[in-house]
Amino acid sequence: MKPAVALFALLCVLCGQSNAAPRPNIILVFIDDMGWGDFSCFGNKDAKTPNVDRLAAEGLRFSQFYVNAPICSPSRCALVTGQYPHRWRITSFLNNRADNERRGVAQWLDPKAPTLARLLQQSGYATGHFGKWHLGGQRDVDDAPPISDYGFDESLTNFEGMGAKLLPLTLKPGDTQPGRIWADAERLGKLVTWMQRSQITSGFVDAAIPFMNRAATAGKPFYVNLWPDDVHSPFWPPVDQWREGKRGLYLAVLEAMDRQLGKLFDHVRATPALRDNTLILVCSDNGPEPGAGSAGPFRGTKTTLYEGGTRSPLIAWGPGLIEKGKAGTHNEASVFAAFDLAPSLLSIAGVAKPADVAFDGENLSPVLLGKSTSSRAAPIFWRRPPDRKTAGPNLPDRLPDLAMREGDWKLLCDYDGSQPQLYNLATDRAETKNLVAQQPDTVARLTKSLLAWHQSMPPDNGPALGAQAPAPKADGKKKAKQKAQ
Repeated sequence: MKPAVALFALLCVLCGQSNAAPRPNIILVFIDDMGWGDFSCFGNKDAKTPNVDRLAAEGLRFSQFYVNAPICSPSRCALVTGQYPHRWRITSFLNNRADNERRGVAQWLDPKAPTLARLLQQSGYATGHFGKWHLGGQRDVDDAPPISDYGFDESLTNFEGMGAKLLPLTLKPGDTQPGRIWADAERLGKLVTWMQRSQITSGFVDAAIPFMNRAATAGKPFYVNLWPDDVHSPFWPPVDQWREGKRGLYLAVLEAMDRQLGKLFDHVRATPALRDNTLILVCSDNGPEPGAGSAGPFRGTKTTLYEGGTRSPLIAWGPGLIEKGKAGTHNEASVFAAFDLAPSLLSIAGVAKPADVAFDGENLSPVLLGKSTSSRAAPIFWRRPPDRKTAGPNLPDRLPDLAMREGDWKLLCDYDGSQPQLYNLATDRAETKNLVAQQPDTVARLTKSLLAWHQSMPPDNGPALGAQAPAPKADGKKKAKQKAQ
């Protein structure tokens, strides 16, 4: 190349770089065990969440967003990898070593798994994880990889992850000294800071903000996980906001969490370098614990494959990124799931998907930015946690093993396709009218698709553990109702 031509080419590159828009910052707030109906902007009349509500008023609200499991660890795995968690043998919450083996699940997420954080990190993003992890390193599983092995420059977690952590002190009315829970987790990483559980989200926020500021000073875009665990039991609200009963304690914790998250949202909103180039996403990892949070109009709770177990509220905020004129709108049409976020956020960040990575999620970046109300093309499939054939001792009804959503149809059945349930979510979002008898062809087609997906995934010990679950004792009225159906 001649010198003059080379100089011209270099100037073109430099000019292109100077005119290019800076890559967006991404903050993902993933809340533990919060129901679809728990934010006041999603219908909660018993508690106020003004900071999250303001995000919704200035951004987008999605009502047909799902997570890929009705329980913690697999839901997080799907979000992190953009793939079905079953591929990595994470199909229930990670527990102690023996219980993980009993249920046929992995001890931790394989570091070879593709992760959104690593792909962004390799593209020049500063990456930080602040909050619950629960993808390895808990109880007696003390040889799990540190969170940094998954593509994070910095991390601060709770008792369910390897690395520096905040551990909870507890205090209730009448106590003179705080208690400690999960004290054994001190051996799972250093440095360890003890603080009131009622304030622990503020501890994660106070670590995330300086991280974001350092990235901005260095001229780097950032990706931040802020994953609070406040509204997972046990519930420890501030002493002066104590309420009676399980639901009351939950609501007090929910409001305290919203206040603490407000500091993070306000910092981004008040910082010119961040406000117009940061995308904030807020959602929940699964449905609510029975008797605590609310699934709104939906059937089911945490651990179940009904809508209340897998449907999550989602809010997207980004004044400089979201389509003009869409602020405050409610997307009730787009059907997509947590594993769609990884390819979508990579696209928003301008990062090409590596050729050797096959996401189960789809790129729905136009939906997240308010430019489209389309849905993912492929169905969404679910398999229940292997240890949850029932939702617990007080809820003994045997639950479906598998579920899928395709268009408006929702099918649930057992591992062999028996006991099918079919619902049209466009007309029956509460899953009350089983249409199996009226739609045999649809049932046959969807069952074939669902079983093929199930058989393509690595197995866990769900069939054996389900066979051990006791059958509920039906009373006379229930038997009569079952016979009529």
